[in-house]
Amino acid sequence: MNAKARWLARLSGRPVEGSVDLGWAELAGYAWQRGGMARVRGALLAARLGACGGRLFVGRRVRVLFPRRLRVGRGVQIGDDSYISAFGRDGVEIGDRVSLREHAWVQVTSRLDQPGAGLRIGEDTYIGPRSVLGAGGGIRIGRDVLFGAGVQLLAENHAFDAGGPVAGQGVTRRGIVVEDGAWLGNGVIVLDGVTIGAGAVVGAGAIVTRDVPARAVAAGNPARVLRARPDG
Repeated sequence: MNAKARWLARLSGRPVEGSVDLGWAELAGYAWQRGGMARVRGALLAARLGACGGRLFVGRRVRVLFPRRLRVGRGVQIGDDSYISAFGRDGVEIGDRVSLREHAWVQVTSRLDQPGAGLRIGEDTYIGPRSVLGAGGGIRIGRDVLFGAGVQLLAENHAFDAGGPVAGQGVTRRGIVVEDGAWLGNGVIVLDGVTIGAGAVVGAGAIVTRDVPARAVAAGNPARVLRARPDG
């Protein structure tokens, strides 16, 4: 590991393998945008939050509604242009070293007279860019989970069995669980009431309408289990 790799590891808080083939000016620019200014914005936001466990890195043009209902751990990163509306019974809790990438959209409640449940994200989880987390029925995401770009978790559904306009029939809420170590590929959509088991893999573009067992590999529309991953 060369000096640049060691410096980058200190900046990111994660180990870097091998050498880093970047100029010092490039690294300094990266540090300023992802470390310096993001740290300043994080410090300003942290003072408004319900709890902050340590360093918080916040991108540009981030909007947080009801910040007292947002609790974050240490080393959390919130990407540019992200939106978080944390009003709900349990609010939003983000664990240590979680990355919420650019253009993330998080909403617990769309109507204040019908508060939703909330969102909890475990440690060391990565939420890819342009992800949508609608947590009206409650979303619980475990540790070491990976989301690709454009993943949507929609823990709410419109009721429509009665006659008349759907808009007047209210919603149903059951909740979504993604357990530790799972990986959801780009563009996966998970519908309300689904549990994705620990270590499961869901292929890109899948629409998940029913539970996926632990360590299963699932894909398709609707998603179906293709095989099991090996233990270990």
